Amino acid sequence: MGILRLVARIMGRISTFRSYQFVLLLAAALAVVAFYYFGSERQNFSSTTKRIKQTQATHNGNRNDADLTVDTRLSHPAGVEERSEEDRDVGGGSEGSRSRKRDRADAGDQRYHALMMFTKVDKSRSLQDKFRVAMLSMVKYGHFFEGEVLVLHFVCDQTSRELGERMLEEFLLDATFKYEVLFHDVVALTQKLFPIVEAMQKHFSAGSGAYYSDAIFFLSVAMHHIMPESLTRIVQLDLDLKYKTNIRDLFQEFEQFPPGAVIGIAREMQPVYRHTFWQYRKENPQTRVGGPPPEGLPGFNSGVMLLDLGAMRDSALYNQLLEPGNVAKLADQYRFRGHLGDQDFFTMIGMEHPELFHSLACGWNRQLCTWWRDHGYGDVFQMYYRCEGLVYIYHGNCNSPIPDD
Repeated sequence: MGILRLVARIMGRISTFRSYQFVLLLAAALAVVAFYYFGSERQNFSSTTKRIKQTQATHNGNRNDADLTVDTRLSHPAGVEERSEEDRDVGGGSEGSRSRKRDRADAGDQRYHALMMFTKVDKSRSLQDKFRVAMLSMVKYGHFFEGEVLVLHFVCDQTSRELGERMLEEFLLDATFKYEVLFHDVVALTQKLFPIVEAMQKHFSAGSGAYYSDAIFFLSVAMHHIMPESLTRIVQLDLDLKYKTNIRDLFQEFEQFPPGAVIGIAREMQPVYRHTFWQYRKENPQTRVGGPPPEGLPGFNSGVMLLDLGAMRDSALYNQLLEPGNVAKLADQYRFRGHLGDQDFFTMIGMEHPELFHSLACGWNRQLCTWWRDHGYGDVFQMYYRCEGLVYIYHGNCNSPIPDD
């Protein structure tokens, strides 16, 4: 063995050296042995470098998967935030508070809450296309400051949720702001809502099985009862919107609420309620009810709403108006029979108590539907439809096309 003969040769000459020379020679011999020994193993410098490079190559080979956890911001546990008490309690049917992995939301961040109905979307290509327009335009113009988070709430069934998660991976990809996503189970919310809104459904629904006959479409009416008290402000938005400005600016309208107001909402821009209140208008020919702006009371459109949940909880007047007896009394007084859910309720109580509402400029909900122009009201249609000033949000109601950028 070459190594042993070398050591023996060295050791054989030990007797001719002094002690300090002996120590030096022993150290040299051990160094030689170590070099050859470790050089024969796989874990030398060269093989270790090779192994690191192989590991990096393997990692890069899976890079699509790794990037997905960063870019989608929705589908990987590493991107899931620790939920606050508010998030854990919201709606009782919420599942998963999720946020951008690269820009984690902190507990002390100021949150701006926005809610959208997202039921039966999996069955409708039209709704999917509208959702795409809404979310991409929101992301395009959206800007929030450091320490602010946009919390997106979606009320959905399970299959629509699965679709929504996939769509949001794409739509939120270019968001420059921090956000969180919360999904709420429509069944769980409906169970909470039904006892509160059951009495009003017969006054403001199209009939059994109709779209607005479900209790969930009265969510805005009683949201202050089923959301946690820590949630004090939220905007509710239809899916068929296109944003032309920063959605953060919409939240600033809360600061314009006059004393006593609990809801911010824009007027209806068709003669819908001129028609719905026809009997009351016939019996009261001088009434402003159902008349066109600026002097008339055209009613409200619920496509864009600001709900001051704290004020709704504190308002004795508003909560009295939710009582079945008072709903029936007003419906009889105004000869009212609607079919548009929460929008009808807000319109009816707004005729009696306009102080409960902050009127949004028409540009915050620029409705585009012209159905009533061709169904008996062409002579007065433009009096309702006219909207002067800047448009902040287009509303493509009744499947109306929305202008391109």
